[in-house]
Amino acid sequence: MKLPNGYGSVTKLSGKRRNPYAVKKSVGWHYDKAKDKQVRDYIIIGYAPTKAEGLQMLADYNKNPFDLKAAKMTFSDVYEEWSKRKYASVSESNVKGYIASYKACSSLYNKVFKDLKLVDLQEVIDTCGKNFPTLKKIKVLFNQLYDFALKNDICNKDYSSFVDILQYKDRNPNKYDRNKFDKEEITRIWEQKEDKYYQIILMLLYNGVRISELLDLKKENVHLDEQYFDVISSKTENGIRKVPIADKVLPFYQSWFDSLPDCEYLLHTEDGKHFKYRNYYDSYFQPLMEQLKIDRTPHCCRHTCISMLAEAGVDQTIIKKIVGHSGAMTLTEKVYTHFDIKELVDAINKI
Repeated sequence: MKLPNGYGSVTKLSGKRRNPYAVKKSVGWHYDKAKDKQVRDYIIIGYAPTKAEGLQMLADYNKNPFDLKAAKMTFSDVYEEWSKRKYASVSESNVKGYIASYKACSSLYNKVFKDLKLVDLQEVIDTCGKNFPTLKKIKVLFNQLYDFALKNDICNKDYSSFVDILQYKDRNPNKYDRNKFDKEEITRIWEQKEDKYYQIILMLLYNGVRISELLDLKKENVHLDEQYFDVISSKTENGIRKVPIADKVLPFYQSWFDSLPDCEYLLHTEDGKHFKYRNYYDSYFQPLMEQLKIDRTPHCCRHTCISMLAEAGVDQTIIKKIVGHSGAMTLTEKVYTHFDIKELVDAINKI
């Protein structure tokens, strides 16, 4: 069957090829001096395993022409273009989450984005071995990339919405034991209170903050006279809050505050640099736990603080206010409840 003029063509290439049929379309002419004649210019739309599939590819292109340069973009290319725009408008913690999700997709890096199918995305989910919360983040990344790709005519169909992660909702191979520290373990830590790095663990046990919130805390947001500090950046809206400082750990805050006056962060490395989580965990927290033969993570400190507050009979609304539980407070609690710092300090001093 002869195709209409200007429609394009499907021609078979020589040799053994996985996709031997070239799908191309004329875009004009140019004068070839060597041949002394006008020569037709083509663009290659793609390659197909059969002529029928090539004709379908040509029909799809004529129905919805796309940018051929964009159509050759790989998964990594799309991620790079998307991240340039996205990362400027989200928090550092969100950026880290997206980067971690991207690293789990290495099998897709060099694949042409528009050629990806559901099976390619699902394979990442099925084989990466990540826990369910991480799988949710990977799917969110897929959603974001496809939304970007569709808006920029890089692909014509969104497969991300069909990715199945629910089958793994009970799988958590990387789950940490987040049980609270027991009283005997806390006592052993207190016995090391002269060590400033054990002091950090005690500070965590008696403030209930996320480890990232404490490591990112700047001195300008610490108010020692009033016994509280401001968390100004958090993974949740409720995480932005005032956190009371218990009497028993106040000297530790004072000591860190007074050390290295030129350092803007409350906690810092020996050379006055900002503590990164991996540096703190690998070089300090984990070795100290091993020294005391305690198997816990920094998040266990937060869990322990919440448990101690509850065991001390502190009102649940106050506990939520102190630890900044995401989504934990009811609308009534958010609108009508206001605690001054003294009430929060009184509450934390009960443990």
